[in-house]
Amino acid sequence: MNRPTPTSDPRSGFYRRVLTNLIEDGLLRRDMSVLVVAGGNADSAAFGSVGFEHVTITNLDERQASADLAPYSWAFEDAESLTLPDESVDLAVVSAGLHHCRSPHRALLELYRVSRVAVLAIEARDSALMRLGVKVRAVDDYELAAVAAHGLRTGGVANTSTPNFVFRWTEREVEKTIASYAPHARHRIRFFREFEFPDVLASAASPSRRLALRLLEPALGVVTRALPSQANLFAFVIEKPQLPRDLQPWLRLEAGHPAPDKRAIGARYRIDE
Repeated sequence: MNRPTPTSDPRSGFYRRVLTNLIEDGLLRRDMSVLVVAGGNADSAAFGSVGFEHVTITNLDERQASADLAPYSWAFEDAESLTLPDESVDLAVVSAGLHHCRSPHRALLELYRVSRVAVLAIEARDSALMRLGVKVRAVDDYELAAVAAHGLRTGGVANTSTPNFVFRWTEREVEKTIASYAPHARHRIRFFREFEFPDVLASAASPSRRLALRLLEPALGVVTRALPSQANLFAFVIEKPQLPRDLQPWLRLEAGHPAPDKRAIGARYRIDE
């Protein structure tokens, strides 16, 4: 298998470590089918570096079709409205793409819908430290840097030239989103956290701003090692429920579908007949 060379982006190391951890834990196998949305070379490199065989990388940007994603395939897909049937791939993945969607929650739930085994998302984490960074302009609330890097033509919300709001996640946000969409099941969700110095350092136009950010880097590393909840890199893995094992205790299966358990609910509430 011709494996792409991993990129030098610090996020790529986090990406590979999360994938490796999930393989070692037995949740993922290298022969699984994988769908990546809002993807590109970094995704190809990450999956290639750990030996996955069947990966389809999708994007709204048709220029990605000509990118060297070998040995993987490319397809045009809108993360917020996937054309795939329910549970048609083993693993659905997004890395640094949800915050480019008009509805990050909708895109996450589309990944949940089409996956059989799990969903993996790598995004920024909301935290007190990140909000402080926004206030002191070390990081942005709207992703001007991505649009600037694409010549003010693309790179923003839904790959337009309008800079997207950077939606940052918390553990509770993930849990509430999935519980709302699939309330019939108890979900297993794993979280991974690391610190990555904001990439605005490289793109900052002001030399004084670059210097100030560079001086802050060691201190921020110490803080996030002591307080992992303040780390900005955030990955979450949502395992698809297995029924009846993961069925809510107040439900039962009828012809393979969840239905209210009269005895369980009746023990707590009077049921109107």
